[in-house]
Amino acid sequence: LCEFNAQDLANTAWAFATAGVEAHDLFDAIAEAARVRLGEFNVQDLAITAWAFACVGSQDARFFAELMGEVATKRPDDKHLSQFYVV
Repeated sequence: LCEFNAQDLANTAWAFATAGVEAHDLFDAIAEAARVRLGEFNVQDLAITAWAFACVGSQDARFFAELMGEVATKRPDDKHLSQFYVV
């Protein structure tokens, strides 16, 4: 995962969550890799990642806080912000 960019991390999390695979070790690794790249995530990547982690029941409150903190710095418009309402 260290070679993945922000979109790769978001899409991987989305794919496993969509498939209903609760691969906790994988999601822990994605969270760790995402932490050092949060500045590279666009609003859609952040929304996809948050949704995926919510779907698999992630209890990593610190990671969610970091994701939402990054959302605040991106200042999403209403269209993009609405993607977070399902999370």
